[in-house]
Amino acid sequence: MTTRMVQEMTNTADPPTVDDIRSLVRPDQVHRRAYADPSVFALEQERIFGRLWIYVAHESQLKKPGDFVRTRLASHEVLVTRHTDGRIYVLHNRCPHRGARICMVDDGTSRLFSCPYHAWVFRPDGSLSTVPHRKSYPAGFDLDDPAHHMRRIERVETYRGFVFAALAEHPEPLVSHLGAMTEVIDNLIDRAPDGEIEIADSSFTIEYRGNWKLHTENAADVFHPSFVHSSSVMPARRAPANASVLDQDQTREMLLANGFGTTEWETIQLRGLAGGHTFMTSFYNSGVLASQTTDPVTTRYQAALAARIGPERAAQVLGMNRFNNIVYPNLIINAQYQQMRVTIPIAVDRTIVRIHCFRLKGAPDEMFQRAVRFLTTIGSPASMIFSDDVEMLERCQQGLAKDTGPWIDFSRGLDSDREDADGSVSGAASEMPMRVQFAAWVNYLTTEAA
Repeated sequence: MTTRMVQEMTNTADPPTVDDIRSLVRPDQVHRRAYADPSVFALEQERIFGRLWIYVAHESQLKKPGDFVRTRLASHEVLVTRHTDGRIYVLHNRCPHRGARICMVDDGTSRLFSCPYHAWVFRPDGSLSTVPHRKSYPAGFDLDDPAHHMRRIERVETYRGFVFAALAEHPEPLVSHLGAMTEVIDNLIDRAPDGEIEIADSSFTIEYRGNWKLHTENAADVFHPSFVHSSSVMPARRAPANASVLDQDQTREMLLANGFGTTEWETIQLRGLAGGHTFMTSFYNSGVLASQTTDPVTTRYQAALAARIGPERAAQVLGMNRFNNIVYPNLIINAQYQQMRVTIPIAVDRTIVRIHCFRLKGAPDEMFQRAVRFLTTIGSPASMIFSDDVEMLERCQQGLAKDTGPWIDFSRGLDSDREDADGSVSGAASEMPMRVQFAAWVNYLTTEAA
């Protein structure tokens, strides 16, 4: 092995410096290493997913003591639990005895958590309840010693039912991190006639072989649907209108909506906010999902909402018409469609996406059925839409893994985007959301811990 080869291997293993990170992002380009370098991914886990407020669960998944959700926080697998004291805890899914993973299911209810290796048993707050053959332990062994408890994440906060956790010692206030994106969370809840939402029992978990940022970028990209989803747009155009009594033509209208042309590219407005948050205006403007539809179900729903908050306020709530609200780095919310996606990075080239829909309490059951139809059409493993997207994300990762052309282009809209008075950026037919996300990415990766 030559000296040069040894140096190259050593350099690859070294964590990237501040200058390294800054050199990866230009005003209109990003270097492939941002997606393909494991050392960059490790730094993301430390300084983005290991410092920011990361969405981990919704309170409706933790209704009673013993309810839990298994997820990840940076490189750590964690359990989000509800204890008998009513509090929500986030625990490392690791037994303090010998380090074994304790829970192997994604959610459920359990009064106690038992380690499968030596049967140490823990309460939902992580405290040690019992150990087998207690007399064989030393006299000083104390069940109440925190060293024998499942390790807790200390910083856990909730915004209107959305549970976030942070590994940083001194994270900024959660509402500061969310910024203007609190508006879409508020809007989702305000749409419920009873003022409360809950996640449906069923959801989809999908894994793709690509970097986590590819999914976040794809959700902010208005150009790709015309090309990537043409295989479903064409059949939808040939299908007769109102042929499906099952969903009031919802699926056909959703597939048609991906047939973008110049008009759609130029009229869909994009916004980029501080911290990497982005959103766009909606493009489901026909059929039962359209904000101005007057079908009987929507009329009943609007009447129920107006009865609680008044007609004027109801009109304001329903007037928010936004799509793919990205709460950086891992949450995507679509309030008017009662949908949510959670991005979970596993490796530099491996990502899990969990896709949920919400029930608006007090709304007609048909509203929830439409939300489920939206979920299956857009985000199920059998979805014609998501399968197209996954194929493209994986093709991108395969190409970026090769150093045949190190720079990728994000220049569309660079000369036409405008900065607004509040510091946000707006544009149309633009790759501005990706540039906003990468500006935040550089900032987070080059900022030392406070």
